[in-house]
Amino acid sequence: MSELVLTYSWILFAFILTTTTTLIINKSLSADTKEISDQDKINQDNDFVPISISVLTISDTRNEENDTSGKTLINKIKNSGHKISNYFIVNDNIENIKKKILQLTSDRNVDVVITSGGTGLTEKDVTFEAIEELMEKKIDGFSTIFHMISFKKIKTSTIQSRAFAGIINGTYVFCLPGSPSAVKDAWDEILIYQLDIRHKPCNLIEIKNRLKE
Repeated sequence: MSELVLTYSWILFAFILTTTTTLIINKSLSADTKEISDQDKINQDNDFVPISISVLTISDTRNEENDTSGKTLINKIKNSGHKISNYFIVNDNIENIKKKILQLTSDRNVDVVITSGGTGLTEKDVTFEAIEELMEKKIDGFSTIFHMISFKKIKTSTIQSRAFAGIINGTYVFCLPGSPSAVKDAWDEILIYQLDIRHKPCNLIEIKNRLKE
């Protein structure tokens, strides 16, 4: 009888220990989730500051009629309250891409350049090769976060994307994959926040004027 009581006592103890541990872990995860969500807040007490964004599609096959990714990006930028300074399509040619990027980043009326296309691994995908060496500084966190978001949706297939970002001539340049879903993810999950001066705890726009100090 005593052995049976002892057995039940151990079972009860194990149950209480497991339940307590689970509650502690869930509480901790909830706190972490709340902390993360609190970081992506827009401070409505500050005034929104629209910025000027250039959109550049890099492709041999896209034109203004079938450039779904470009249209998606333009619509999201406008709906967010920002301005489209210009929109171009350039073919998958390293020298042509460099020339256009330098032209856009040298324009003082352009705050940000966002490209789509040419970030894959095929021979024609040369966006990285054309733009990366022009960058004065890289924004490594953009690529990291983009792949985290992408991994949740397409798992390890995200390794085929070379999305990246950096600074050229004091202008932010974000290079996105050419698919509409990738463009949507990059804007909705990252850029809409970091290109909004009201975003807390910090954002890229509040340091824009200090990039060339």
